[in-house]
Amino acid sequence: MTRGRLEAFSDGVIAILITIMVLELRPPHGASLEDMRPLLPKLASYLMSFVFVAIYWNNHHHLLHAVHRVNGRVLWANMHLLFWLSLVPFTTAWMGEHPGAATPVALYGAVLLASAIAYTVLTRELLALHPSDSPLALAIGRDRKGKISLGLYIAAIPLTLLSPWLAIAIFVTVTLLWLVPDVRLERALARE
Repeated sequence: MTRGRLEAFSDGVIAILITIMVLELRPPHGASLEDMRPLLPKLASYLMSFVFVAIYWNNHHHLLHAVHRVNGRVLWANMHLLFWLSLVPFTTAWMGEHPGAATPVALYGAVLLASAIAYTVLTRELLALHPSDSPLALAIGRDRKGKISLGLYIAAIPLTLLSPWLAIAIFVTVTLLWLVPDVRLERALARE
């Protein structure tokens, strides 16, 4: 499989995931803005998850543009990432239905952590295929932001037992950390 086919397949899966998430939102029964109030937790969960998935799509796009080839291990690592991302709509809906409940927030965090681990695995598999002086390797470097994210997710999950809202604040912090555009790959590709 070529890099282009891998990217196209992943783009399709991610588009479907975003569509599934929005289909979980149901309009209110009334016609006033006040009727929207009970939907606010669901809308907040959706917004956070939409941004989370969009960040993965954006970074995945840049990552694949920095590679020259893929192999079977990369294909399976990519499927591993897509598996965890495919659980985002389920955990988003559950967390939105039960705002502030520890178990849905913990499971949501576990899916965020597993997605981050899967992305790290994909990155490592791609790095193994390319020389250490490739634009990909130079751009990824020590991946400090990725390691910080993993650490924050690991810390947030047990915190759900004490304060689900604190865990959610940490999830939002990681999202904001990645919302700031990561231009490492763009810079590396521009130098090539």
